[in-house]
Amino acid sequence: MSAAATEAAVHVERHGGLAVVTLNRPAKLNALSSALEQALLDALATPEVGGADAIVFTGEGRAFCAGADVAEVTSLDAEAIAAYYRGSGRVYEAVAALGTPTVSAIHGYCLGGGLELALATDIRIADDTAVFVLPEVDLGIVPSSGGLTRLVRMLGTARARELILLGSKVDAETAHRLGLLTEVVPPGEARERALAVADTLAGKPALAVAVAKQAIDAVAESSNAAALLIERLAYGMLNQTGSASR
Repeated sequence: MSAAATEAAVHVERHGGLAVVTLNRPAKLNALSSALEQALLDALATPEVGGADAIVFTGEGRAFCAGADVAEVTSLDAEAIAAYYRGSGRVYEAVAALGTPTVSAIHGYCLGGGLELALATDIRIADDTAVFVLPEVDLGIVPSSGGLTRLVRMLGTARARELILLGSKVDAETAHRLGLLTEVVPPGEARERALAVADTLAGKPALAVAVAKQAIDAVAESSNAAALLIERLAYGMLNQTGSASR
């Protein structure tokens, strides 16, 4: 296993064809400061991540991620907010746009921006210690890093209202039942299970996975006729590349 660190706040490791990106701010429960978000952006640009067949995102210590660094976020004015989304705040969409399959390995707190980061990945594996909350409305703001949009598309408006307006605390089993999680495992096993799932994804034809990811996102925003066309165009393109025979 080779390893590289892009910043102290984020560690990148390679396990064969898999990259593991670890939030490494355990004293702050991996709270997402702009410095940590920038470190994540930098991590995505490393050869260890860019050349991986699948990527696992996880957190060091007692939590996956306790959300945004509230003191930093609430101090921003309108101009600073716009600059933030042009800078480190674009990391969530950068994760969502990866052609490589992504898996979150979640334990402990997964709050606010941490949940938004997890929602930007393809597969979410959590252990029984995981707790999910979107506290933004109680802070006088709303989820704004893709979480509100992804929740509505994933769970529908009624469930999204429940989680966003009430700020309901959700345990791992409830999150799985709602459809937020792919799988729940015993305490301490999320990382190993995520690596196993990532290894399965890494063994699939890379182009077919990348196109399927794009098609799924596009279909979610399309009419039925457009969605069917996207499916057929994606199939036709892949069939011509020889991916179907791999």
